Amino acid sequence: MSDIHPSAIIEEGAQLGEGVRIGPFCTVGANVVLGDRVHLKSHVVVTGQTQVGADTVIFPFAVIGEIPQDLKYDGEPTQLIIGERNTIREAVTMNTGTTGGGGVTRIGDDCLIMGAVHVAHDAQVGNRVIVGNYAALTGHVIIEDDVIVGGLSGIHQFTRIGQGAIIGGASRVTRDVIPFGLVQNENAELEGLNLIGLKRRGVDRADITEIRAAYQALGQGEGTFLERTQALDAATQNAHVKTITQFILSSSDRSYLQPKV
Repeated sequence: MSDIHPSAIIEEGAQLGEGVRIGPFCTVGANVVLGDRVHLKSHVVVTGQTQVGADTVIFPFAVIGEIPQDLKYDGEPTQLIIGERNTIREAVTMNTGTTGGGGVTRIGDDCLIMGAVHVAHDAQVGNRVIVGNYAALTGHVIIEDDVIVGGLSGIHQFTRIGQGAIIGGASRVTRDVIPFGLVQNENAELEGLNLIGLKRRGVDRADITEIRAAYQALGQGEGTFLERTQALDAATQNAHVKTITQFILSSSDRSYLQPKV
């Protein structure tokens, strides 16, 4: 059984899971799929070809699944797929994808998207991601698992943020951030490692020591940044270090924030 307020508008064709709660003055479009126990608090708009996973809660005045803010968009059918157990706070906006970016904007599971955050077209957001108030994830960005983005930060289009990284508040990130990196200040410099995050996730002391040594090796020594990364990748057997080196060696449309040592 669903609990739908009389003032809510549910367009014909919308699919509602079991135990869905839809509060006053919400609008749910015809192509929307709401999973089990999704809760729309009030004044929420969910539209477009949008799927919202089970146990997700969306707070007032969020607009979820509207068309991309991209002048090349010409009405083609694209999607927004949101995973399970997410908390999407007040006035968040999330757009569907574009055909040029793969056609899907995607949010993983167990994320906290705080007030007035914008998630633009074709963004790919992993699991357990926290995005602070008024931050903007622009088009085509990739935010891997366990990332924290501080409030008022802006992530430039096509930028990748590696897993476990943390972005300090009011940072302007225009280059890729390595996994487990710590970025802060207005000009978004890679200041070190997210050691607190590693400890909270239960990474043992020996692995953290190896990650710190890898960070030092990437930041100094002979050769270019790419050459140092290739040498480290060939020498290490540590899975966490491999996560960093493979991230750097993979394809990217941006350059990298390099370690300060």
